[in-house]
Amino acid sequence: MKAAVCREFGAPLNIEEVAIGDPAAGEVRVHVAACAICHSDIACLDGAWGGPLPTIFGHEAAGTVVEVGEGVASIAPGARVVVTLVRSCGSCFYCRLGDEAMCETSFRLDANPGLRGREGELVNQGLRTAGFAQQVVVHESQLAAISEDVPMEAAALLACGVITGFGAVTNTARVPAGASVAVVGAGGVGLNCVQGAAHVGAGQVIAIDLNDAKLNLATTLGATAAVNAAKQDALAGVRELTEGRGVDYVFVAAGSATAVETSLPLLRRSGTLVVVGMPPSGQLARIDTGDVAHRGQRIIGSKMGSVRVKRDIPMLAGLYASGDLKLDELITATYALNDINEAVRSARAGEAARNVIVFG
Repeated sequence: MKAAVCREFGAPLNIEEVAIGDPAAGEVRVHVAACAICHSDIACLDGAWGGPLPTIFGHEAAGTVVEVGEGVASIAPGARVVVTLVRSCGSCFYCRLGDEAMCETSFRLDANPGLRGREGELVNQGLRTAGFAQQVVVHESQLAAISEDVPMEAAALLACGVITGFGAVTNTARVPAGASVAVVGAGGVGLNCVQGAAHVGAGQVIAIDLNDAKLNLATTLGATAAVNAAKQDALAGVRELTEGRGVDYVFVAAGSATAVETSLPLLRRSGTLVVVGMPPSGQLARIDTGDVAHRGQRIIGSKMGSVRVKRDIPMLAGLYASGDLKLDELITATYALNDINEAVRSARAGEAARNVIVFG
């Protein structure tokens, strides 16, 4: 099977023949129809979190099940599925709490993804998916079935960007109706924080970014106000919109420690800052901890929107089918696998909300 493999951080992706092993017990083979390019893919390609090479990246995927391993009962060949990076056992300490993204179990695929290059060398499964390929083998817990009324290109977005942003609002922070919200960073995740806030009935949803096109898109997705931090002081803009107090919740969707630092002042007293974006390893934020305590503020992290894959993805697909969740508007362009380097370039340059690789 052909797959996009990066053999050196920062280098162009190469299309190479890679052998994909058979699914073992509990595993599923999926023919990939579409795989979106997430900012996390860009970060991985740039070596932001290290990791072994060669690796097949790509983790926002959707496709059709073609083969299941022994004991798989949750899905059958022919099913249309979203493929996520969330791999969960269902029985460990965290899974029993319903926190699937924190599962502490080690899986066969973690040590042996079954991917081999032309010379028989091990190829690693980036972000537990390796979705820039014609097929993937993943654990059954990573899959959620979807209906025919969700196109594959749109479904792929549900695998990460949508559940991460939407879920940060609805699952992690549990923002109540009427609350005021600011979203810092209007990329794929931030735009879905906006959609999540609009969905729960937030009274104010303020999108903050440096790009007018992304801010305009945010307003079509439910933002009640937009602040271009390149043109005006974001703190002044937020305080003007909130009678000088600041917002109840700030969601930092930008993968930047500096964004966390500069977002704290946007909060009112007793407000909550939710760190959603993933900065490169080693980036530190400087925070006046005494001021946080004095103002009674909270800082929490949100991983993958605290998603429960088989519950949340079908729910979101249903919202899309009913017109209450916008996915098509998030797709900037589609590309063939052979054009993946241009798709990555465009995404890295901030020209796209989501570029999607489509397979025949």
